[in-house]
Amino acid sequence: MTILVVGASGFLGGEVCRQAVAAGERVVGTYHSGAVGVPGVEAYRLDVTDRAAVRELVTRVRPTAVVGTPYRYGDWAVTADGAAHVAYAAAEVGARLVHISSDALHAGRPEPYADDEPPTPVYPYGAAKAAAETAVRAVDPGAVLVRTSLILGEGSKQIQLCRDALAGRAALFTDEIRCPIDVTDLAAAVRELIASDYAGPLNVAGPDPVSRADIGLLVARREGLDPGAVKTTTSAASGLLRPTDVRLDVTRAAGLLRTRLRGVRELLAA
Repeated sequence: MTILVVGASGFLGGEVCRQAVAAGERVVGTYHSGAVGVPGVEAYRLDVTDRAAVRELVTRVRPTAVVGTPYRYGDWAVTADGAAHVAYAAAEVGARLVHISSDALHAGRPEPYADDEPPTPVYPYGAAKAAAETAVRAVDPGAVLVRTSLILGEGSKQIQLCRDALAGRAALFTDEIRCPIDVTDLAAAVRELIASDYAGPLNVAGPDPVSRADIGLLVARREGLDPGAVKTTTSAASGLLRPTDVRLDVTRAAGLLRTRLRGVRELLAA
């Protein structure tokens, strides 16, 4: 099997590469500005906004499967158009496509979102992720769209943000609820989905809905720091228009996957 990971220099993309190399698979990874730091990966620089370049690389590599992880916050061309280019090129060579989506495409509400609920974005990044899904599904109805949440793990942006809040350099929202997942669990789930015939959206996230501030408290306790030092605020007070309470129903994924999706409290246990 040859797996092409588009966005292999990213946090999730790098972990997918590590696990696939360890399993003895041929892994090709792309990067744009950062290097692919995983030994054993054939790395190529790629601008996903260049449709011709994407098609040329995919045609040359002829992967069995493509994992699409590229995004750039606030950049429609990368997040939406780039996803469409990757889907088109993968479909041309008959590759299995696993597209990484996000809970950011939901508006937020107290009730959990089912896997196949239509997007209701309230800010530009969510709209870009929704557009990416629409393009992918139109090009390749057999693709799986992994709707995930905050990705945790050593080296993740989320853990660093918590440490910054403990040091007073940032503030964590008390009113933004998400379902965090560990990067190793998510990468393992992605690799399982490559070998499956599942098509369409699938919620792949942790089972524990928690606020960003709650994650900061868990990080503080795990690292033996004073939880009272965590600087907090609210999304409303910040003046930002963002989804607040976004819970994903992961019942379907839990029944489909062998990978156990661990909750944040287990992941960050002191």
